[in-house]
Formats: sequence, structure tokens, C-alpha cells
Amino acid sequence: MIRRLALAACFLVASVAHAAPGAARERLNAFAKGMHSLSGNFSQVLLDVNGKKGKSSSGTMALQAPRQFRWETTAPYKQTIVADGSRVWLYDPDLDQVTVKVQSSEEAHSPLTVLTDIGQIDKNFKVTEQGEKDGVAWLRLTSTAKDPQFDYADLGFDAAGLKKMSFKDPLGNTTQIEFSNWQRNVELPAATFNFTPPKGTDVVGDAPVISTQPIKD
Repeated sequence: MIRRLALAACFLVASVAHAAPGAARERLNAFAKGMHSLSGNFSQVLLDVNGKKGKSSSGTMALQAPRQFRWETTAPYKQTIVADGSRVWLYDPDLDQVTVKVQSSEEAHSPLTVLTDIGQIDKNFKVTEQGEKDGVAWLRLTSTAKDPQFDYADLGFDAAGLKKMSFKDPLGNTTQIEFSNWQRNVELPAATFNFTPPKGTDVVGDAPVISTQPIKD
């Protein structure tokens, strides 16, 4: 999950008008308070180390406490990432391939997980205010993991909640994401966070072990 999402962000501070101390953190706390599920739309673009923009993409995402996640790209190509609480599935229809791995503690260092478990933020990240620009207050999260998959992640909050995110990866690439149509604490169908590889698809990685033992009464 983080490998695909935690790319990077250009955070331009030359003409930033600084917000009051703690403004972004206060907006995060207000947005995440009492949240157990979240869904919405996203659009994102990748910038290389020279700031050159690549193709943009868009789709839908959903989170549910404590560890379930779905990120589905719908345009211009299709790709699905599902964290079901025990494994992370990456489905690429164009390659007709599913990559699966055990969902480990590294997912706790995804900046999106703090939205449904705000208590993780100070445990898993160094948190610094980055000021305000164009009505968006920015909060920078730097992972405390020994081998982080991103240099930092910036979360941008407007008065309504999380508006933007940006990530910088160790290679200097940047991903900028903008969110819309948030729905908080809606009942999400169980199928949202379940994934079954389509018939005939190649499955690579840590596939679930299917027990052959008889079920006891």
C-alpha cells in the first residue's frame, strides 16, 4: 500500500502565509475525531525529481478502523489495492496479476491510517507544522520506522477537513493527491475490504494458506 501511495510532495514555502501554531494539527484532530470509517474520491499526479509531471490518475478510496483499506484507481487505467487486516492485495488487470503480502506493522506507518486511529500519529511519526497556503494548513509527518518507504508526507487541511496529501520518496519522486466527496462513518459493505483473485489471474507473493483440516463441531 505505502509503496504505491507514498511517493512524494513538493512543498513550496517561499510565499507561504503562516497559520497560527498548531492550526493543521487542530484541523486533523477535528477531522479524525470519532471517525471509524471514511470514503471519498481522489486524483493524483506523479512528479519526477526535476518536477516534470507525469500522467494523472483518479479513483476512489475507503478506510475502516483498525486496519482495512481500499484504494481503487479507475482512470486512465485500473488498479486495486486492498488491505483486509491480514494481507495487502495489489491487482493489476493489465498484467492479469495479483501481488499479495502479509499486512505487517509497516502499514501502521501509512499517513492515511492516522485518520481512523489518531493515537498512532505521535507514536509512528515526527509531526511538524508547515504553515498555511491558500487556505490549506499543512502538517508534515516523518516516519520513525527504521526503513521508511517515504521521506515525508504532507497533509493539507482546509476548514472542511483533509484536502490534499503529498509524498516524497527516497528517489526524489513526488506524488500529489487531492481528495473530494468525503463521507464519514458510513456503513461500508464487507466486500469493500475483501479481495478474491479473479479466476486465471497469476498470484505472486504470500498467498493465504487454505486449511485442509476438517471443521470440528
